[in-house]
Amino acid sequence: MYKTKHNKQITTALLLAAGIGHRLQPLTNNMPKCLTKVNEKEILAHLVHNLHQHNFRHLIVVVGHLEQSIRQFLDDNAGNLTVEYIVSPKYRTTNNLYSLWMVRNKIKVPFLLLESDLVFAPSQLKNMLYPDRIAVSHILPWMNGTTITVDPDIPHNVTAFNLDAFSANTDDISYKTVNIYSFSRQSWKRIAKRLDYFISVGRENDYYETVFAEMIADGSLNFQSVLFEKELWYEIDTVEDLYECEQNFINQALPELKQKVTQANETTITDQGKLYKNL
Repeated sequence: MYKTKHNKQITTALLLAAGIGHRLQPLTNNMPKCLTKVNEKEILAHLVHNLHQHNFRHLIVVVGHLEQSIRQFLDDNAGNLTVEYIVSPKYRTTNNLYSLWMVRNKIKVPFLLLESDLVFAPSQLKNMLYPDRIAVSHILPWMNGTTITVDPDIPHNVTAFNLDAFSANTDDISYKTVNIYSFSRQSWKRIAKRLDYFISVGRENDYYETVFAEMIADGSLNFQSVLFEKELWYEIDTVEDLYECEQNFINQALPELKQKVTQANETTITDQGKLYKNL
């Protein structure tokens, strides 16, 4: 059971989509990472669909690399979402902390933060629609990057961020972060203040997880963890990730979609023209 002081569902989402996507090249040479396709549908189309499924009304997008392609796609596909854009002038040389800092004065309401390289089933968002939560997953052998530790005595309560490493305490319960977060106005104000400090001391190339880790450690930020089923989400960083994601979601799809996509893959090359079946 989740504890919350907020009974109003979040309807604003922030999408960070400024990056170049170096590890997904050559697919990202001529299009943003979020417009690569998973089973004949752009990553961004999957995300927009999920927001529609949960009655989101407002989408803020931080753009940079090939921003006009993202604008055009959302002009055509955002539906009843009101879309606003923030342009990151330093997208080539900074990381997600800088993109998040760019919206520090823009958002005045509780919101959902998403990365633009995620594909997940709409059902997984259900428990993320209220503030101060973090999406997590059971750790699989192929996963790396940030994990979190939860309190074994207080379900869902996050006690630590572990940057690029697992908890050293074998008694801890750890999960992989999915890179989806929700924030209350109060939490966001504190985060924005900490982001200001990082930028002021020249740490614009850091990741926002560093900020969250510090704030969890000093007690100025609290999250409740929301478990995503490991078969129902995927983070796409490389061409290999994209292929594995397609196979994973085929297995979760309706029979007619599975047959359609399987037939398409048997041509040995996808719409992008770079992803081969025998990777």
